[in-house]
Amino acid sequence: MEAQLGAAQRRIARLESQISRKGRYDPVVGNALTLSAFRTQVEMDMQQAARGGRPLTLAIVDVDAFRRLNLRHGYATGDRVLVAVSELLVQRTDGLVCRIAGDTFAVRMTDADMGQAKDMLEAVLFELEAQVIGEVNAISVSVGIAQAGHGATLETLLAAAEAALEGARQEGGRRVATFTADAVGAHIPEEEGGADVAAALAAALEERDRYTGEHSESVVDLTARVAQALGLGADEVSDVRRAALLHDIGKVGIPDEILNKPGPLEQREWEIMREHPAIGERILRAIPGLGPIARVVRHEHERWDGGGYPDGLSGTDIPLAARIILACDAYHAMVSDRPYRRAMSHADAMAELNANAGTQFDPDVVQALIGYLYGRRQSGLSAV
Repeated sequence: MEAQLGAAQRRIARLESQISRKGRYDPVVGNALTLSAFRTQVEMDMQQAARGGRPLTLAIVDVDAFRRLNLRHGYATGDRVLVAVSELLVQRTDGLVCRIAGDTFAVRMTDADMGQAKDMLEAVLFELEAQVIGEVNAISVSVGIAQAGHGATLETLLAAAEAALEGARQEGGRRVATFTADAVGAHIPEEEGGADVAAALAAALEERDRYTGEHSESVVDLTARVAQALGLGADEVSDVRRAALLHDIGKVGIPDEILNKPGPLEQREWEIMREHPAIGERILRAIPGLGPIARVVRHEHERWDGGGYPDGLSGTDIPLAARIILACDAYHAMVSDRPYRRAMSHADAMAELNANAGTQFDPDVVQALIGYLYGRRQSGLSAV
């Protein structure tokens, strides 16, 4: 009787262990954590690393052209590819691995700085390219890496790694890219509603491109004043400010040679640059609470007449915050010096706004912007 009871208890213990493992590990690849389990562990690891002053890096690994691979070779082969990627990440990085989406993995590495993490993941990339799985003669992946700084959260770290991944994709894939900010999460103010994340991303953007970061900060106050002039409430004005601060965040995914080119862009380069609103939207949608901001960022290059991008929206189909940012952004860009042209005068910029009201810009937004700028100059203040 006691032997039967003992056997029953052991069976129950095995079942409990299996149930616990199923809740903790991804069912397809087996040795990678679920996102929930990964999040819990990494948040604890980040706290310990910060207390001990140790580096912690996070990478996002994406299988290139995975949908095409599935369609061509079948889903069973696709699953085998995912297992191979997961196993190699576990073996070669000695890190914590999670499958965060169908063909996308996250890897947490402790006690590894950006350079060490890049070396490990480049080794993974080369080994994967040498693997043969069925009719798949090589596995191609793109990787983005970010390192946690003081005050970072898991959300900002994931967003930074995703931004680096976008850069790797823009350069053709099959490569490892690093996020270039010195410390993701540094100088985060204690504010509510995702403002801490917004500030961290804005600081990271300024590290990548000094002009873009400073330009975004200058546009913020202008957009808030115009929003107030249009009668928006305090919460709506706050959302406009945050969207203005982050309206160019997608540029972290644009290659340096395009982002910093001193002269006009060629057609192919311009096509890549035009992708930054959609990149920005993807980055912001990965952060809880920033969904509405993400939508505004996606549409801040739409035109009133429908000739903008990425979706060709027109008129009031464009979010009002995006219409405000477009006009304020354009004004500030016109009156700023750039390497390839001198700044316009205030009068010429005002004339340009007027000339394009009803085509590029919302006429009501232009009227409010010009009214605010006129009032400042009448008071003896500079326009911006």
